[in-house]
Amino acid sequence: MKRTLLALALCSISSFALADSSANDEISVEMIDLNSGNSAGTIVITASQYGTVFTPNLTGLTPGQHGFHVHTNPSCDSVEKDGKTVVGGAAGGHYDPANTGKHGQPWTDDNHLGDLPALFVDSDGKATSPVIAPRVKLADLDGRALMIHAGGDNYSDKPAPLGGGGARMVCGVMK
Repeated sequence: MKRTLLALALCSISSFALADSSANDEISVEMIDLNSGNSAGTIVITASQYGTVFTPNLTGLTPGQHGFHVHTNPSCDSVEKDGKTVVGGAAGGHYDPANTGKHGQPWTDDNHLGDLPALFVDSDGKATSPVIAPRVKLADLDGRALMIHAGGDNYSDKPAPLGGGGARMVCGVMK
C-alpha cells in the first residue's frame, strides 16, 4: 500500500513538473487589428528542434503575403512621428540585438533577429499556415511585439526598406 501511494505521489509530481515545463515552451499572442481595435485571432509560438514555430489562427486579413516581424518594444500603440500618426509605431523597429541595421532573411545571421518568414493569408482572409524562424528562441520574444505588415516581404532593404512590407496592420504583445 505504501509503495502504491509513493508511486502515485511520484507520478503526480512528475506530471506536474512536465505540465509546468511545457507551459514555458509555448506563448499564445492575441493579435489586434490596429485600425479597428478588434481581435484578429491568435498566434501560438512553440519551440522545436528546427527553430521557433509561429502558428497563426487569424481571420479578417487581406489575402496574400505579409511581412511578419518581431519588433523591439512590448507595445502596439500609435505614436506621432514628424507630425504624422504611425499606427503601431510604439512597437519600435525590427528586433535587432546585434545592431546589424539590416533587413534580411530569417535564416541568415547578418540581419535583424526579428526578421521572420512572410505570413500567407488565404483568399478567405485566414492565416493558418505555420512559419518557422530558425534563429529565434522563445527567450528572445519576452517583452517584444509581433507585427504583421500590410505588404509582402522581399527580405531586403532594396528597393524599399525593411522588405517593403509597408504599414503596420496587426500587432500583439508577447509576455
